[in-house]
Amino acid sequence: MATAPNASSLFLVSSPISTAPRARAGSCPPSAQPSLRLRPRPSPAIAAAVQAEHQPAVAATPKPPALPFRVGHGFDLHRLEPNLPLIIGGINIPHDRGCEAHSDGDVLLHCVVDAILGALGLPDIGQIFPDSDPRWKGADSSVFMKEAVKLMHEAGYELGNLDATLILQRPKISPFKETIRSNLCDLLGADPSVVNLKAKTHEKVDSLGENRSIAAHTVVLLMRK
Repeated sequence: MATAPNASSLFLVSSPISTAPRARAGSCPPSAQPSLRLRPRPSPAIAAAVQAEHQPAVAATPKPPALPFRVGHGFDLHRLEPNLPLIIGGINIPHDRGCEAHSDGDVLLHCVVDAILGALGLPDIGQIFPDSDPRWKGADSSVFMKEAVKLMHEAGYELGNLDATLILQRPKISPFKETIRSNLCDLLGADPSVVNLKAKTHEKVDSLGENRSIAAHTVVLLMRK
């Protein structure tokens, strides 16, 4: 990881909180006590570089009408591979598999970002932060979240409410759900009463039910300030 805060090295972290590595690691034994770790917050230099990166794509999008409210839907899916960290909502979840992705593979944050961008009538996360760009390799998805929230406020909207559904066969999310939701509220700057998180299995059907992938859906309501 580079240490210079410039546009070619966007993932400098100044927080002392330990981060979830993208390198493959040993699996978590079934008897291990769950140990949750928050991803560190990006530095101000990252935010400035991210803003400069997405400006051309955003500027090319026609300005949407000033509606009293706007609705957006987001979806994301990632393949699960052995011995990678499983990051959900910025939290490192103990599991023997994790998301294979260009960034940190946080399926929940990715679909929340897409829901906000969709509500604003902006390009999706893949257009603004393409996986063909090496600068996003291993990126902390909170970078994308903070930028989506910034765009929301700049457009004159605030979060009305958010409803998200995680779909995965394993691990069980119930022991971690409130921690994930709390971190999601923090990233959104939202009261917990307007942020809902659900988790479902896929009844052992297809790649989701066979613990080979993880998916998430999110619906957001944005209200005019």
